[in-house]
Amino acid sequence: QVQLVESGGGLVQAGGSLRLSCTASGRTASSYAMGWFRQAPGKEREFVAATSWNARSTSYSDSVKGRFAISVDNARNTVYLQMNSLTPEDTANYYCAEGGFSTRLEELRIYDYWGQGTQVTVSS
Repeated sequence: QVQLVESGGGLVQAGGSLRLSCTASGRTASSYAMGWFRQAPGKEREFVAATSWNARSTSYSDSVKGRFAISVDNARNTVYLQMNSLTPEDTANYYCAEGGFSTRLEELRIYDYWGQGTQVTVSS
């Protein structure tokens, strides 16, 4: 059973930066994709960024491309999301997720395990 624990959320002013972390335990041989999703109140969960554990594949939503960067540290079983130039529209609960192989890392359906979420609030 894969368990995911996120950290790094908080309150930041517009234009600021945060780095989210997601540490995985219980990874299996089929573990391939790690993704970040977010959900704001009253809205559907949306894709933010994803990477393969070997870092050969990455994907970003258009809304964060150029501002966010996803990276992996296999030695620590941890995936990071560096978020720069934050705006109030980035305010949401951010979730990390783990899934098997896919060429479509942005698809929610490929992810089998989810963390509990970490809140990011960007003030104007």
